[in-house]
Amino acid sequence: MATKASRSAARIMMAPAVVLLLGWMLVPLIMTLYFSFKRYLPLRGDSLDRGLDWVGFDNYVRFISSSSFWPSVQTTLVMVGGVLIITVVLGILLAMLLDQPFFGQGVVRILVIAPFFVMPTVSALVWKNMMMDPVNGVLSHLWRFFGAEPVSWLSDVPLGSIVLIVSWQWLPFATLILLTAIQSLDSEQLEAAEMDGAPPLRRFWHIVLPHLSRAITIVILIQTIFLLSIFAEIFVTTGGAFGTRTLTYLIFQRVIDSQNIGLGSAGGVYAIILANIVAIFLMRIVGKNLDK
Repeated sequence: MATKASRSAARIMMAPAVVLLLGWMLVPLIMTLYFSFKRYLPLRGDSLDRGLDWVGFDNYVRFISSSSFWPSVQTTLVMVGGVLIITVVLGILLAMLLDQPFFGQGVVRILVIAPFFVMPTVSALVWKNMMMDPVNGVLSHLWRFFGAEPVSWLSDVPLGSIVLIVSWQWLPFATLILLTAIQSLDSEQLEAAEMDGAPPLRRFWHIVLPHLSRAITIVILIQTIFLLSIFAEIFVTTGGAFGTRTLTYLIFQRVIDSQNIGLGSAGGVYAIILANIVAIFLMRIVGKNLDK
């Protein structure tokens, strides 16, 4: 049992790391809040030592009153929801498949997990030029093989195309977490249910899926945190056109167009608020599985 002295020593040793972590998190947040109330145009010659114009909530009003604000929020939520559905559903199926013994199982597992280590920019470029190109893309050749007219993916179905690209990147993560959870399932439960005459679908619904609930919760929570800030895939493929402009990309465009760091900082605060609302919703609705 830890003594009072040992606990005090542990706190003292952890204090520098905690202070560094808090500083790393709080300093950018405080600076974002500070600039959001200022008119700061560094590309036009403004400097911090000169002093910045105080504009109050004008940046917030200007950003939220834009006609692109609410569509970008909707696009962000649709994109996150679409990626989550695809990765969770396919992740469960892939995890169950990879859990079965077959020749070359180790190699297949490595190949399935490999896309997670590809940089988002590289992944988007590969999909844009090699897979979704309307003339020489793999999908276009596949369409022609079946006698169909090739699809210009990034202009005809832009949002679905980006969801597909991002899902390809995050599917290995979901598969890895869910495969680990499946491997921890007691095989005796499945064998007993099979001996009792339960069909495969019933065994999956009443035994496998409840066992995966905690892992699914972890996948959803972690992926949502990162998916709310999707940027590289949109920048490389559509440039925010065709209804693919998320809130993160809108902030980028507003800073570039207005050259006003204060306006972009106000958008960043809105992004933080949206992320917290989504996180609270998920913790209340989905996160209850972590307590089971």
